[in-house]
Amino acid sequence: MKIFTKRFYKTLSKLQDSFLIENRENKKMLDVYLQMMDGTATDKEIELANSQLQQILKNLGLGILIILPFSPITLPFIFSKAKELNIDLIPNWYKALTNKDDRLE
Repeated sequence: MKIFTKRFYKTLSKLQDSFLIENRENKKMLDVYLQMMDGTATDKEIELANSQLQQILKNLGLGILIILPFSPITLPFIFSKAKELNIDLIPNWYKALTNKDDRLE
């Protein structure tokens, strides 16, 4: 039971850290878009901001897919098709959260 509790708190801690990082990245993205409107943002900053916006859209898309009816049936199909077409549907914060060390054997 202690191992499960320790692993649970470790996972919650990782989740909190990833949300804090995501929050900082979102703030940077908004700052860059404001700088872009002023004409002071560099191309590299705009590229990073657009990348962060793509991550946000992935989060939204995943959330919408989960609440759809029959999602336990449709999600595996959607993910298998995305894998075949080399489309990345998983947000980076979730990829960082899932490590082989955290998996139950």
